Amino acid sequence: MRILFLLLALTAAVDAPATSDAEYAARRKALVQEIARDQMGVGRISRPVLEAMQSVPRHLFVSEAAQPYAYEDRPLPIGHGQTISQPYIVAAMTELLKPGRDHKVLEIGTGSGYQAAVLSKLVAKVYTIEIVEPLAAEAKARLAKLGYANVEVRAGDGYEGWPEAAPFDAIMVTAGAEQVPRPLVEQLKPGGRMVIPVGPVHSVQELMVVEKRADGSVAQRKVIPVRFVPFTRKPAS
Repeated sequence: MRILFLLLALTAAVDAPATSDAEYAARRKALVQEIARDQMGVGRISRPVLEAMQSVPRHLFVSEAAQPYAYEDRPLPIGHGQTISQPYIVAAMTELLKPGRDHKVLEIGTGSGYQAAVLSKLVAKVYTIEIVEPLAAEAKARLAKLGYANVEVRAGDGYEGWPEAAPFDAIMVTAGAEQVPRPLVEQLKPGGRMVIPVGPVHSVQELMVVEKRADGSVAQRKVIPVRFVPFTRKPAS
């Protein structure tokens, strides 16, 4: 029933009065303040991450019909069976990644480009891969239009990563994987970390932090339970 109500609400929103940029900014500020108060097992979200969340207009990363709901703390559909993540989860995953100003980051699962936009405010360069080609094309155009010049988008199978741009200081995966992809671990720098939801398809996963030690060994820890769309791959040829 919740899905039905959401669809009805999105349909009704088409005829709703236009919302001003100032009102969207006020809603975004309120959402960020809510995120700052909510720790949910991750701990306090740092000021740089909150400022990045404040600076990115989430309503421009969803459909026009979904824009009235852009600053509610919940995922929203973006088409092709995909969603834009709940804002708190975006903030939490970004915090767990420990982004640095000189970092080169790989994101698997571009979606609408929102998470990449948030990361772009905190790091030197973002490489992001989306397996759904129409979403990749839309995200690439959107990010360019909005001025996120340090984000590079590619359509492709994220399991294999982006070898020619590796190694990465950090890797974020925004789809639920049944196991941690080995090629992504190999593309992490020593001392780097990956944030990834791991668990069964269409079920609850564990958000995990994967750290690569200086000697190449790997440590993993579970953080919080989450639910993401499945990590999909291109069929074998």
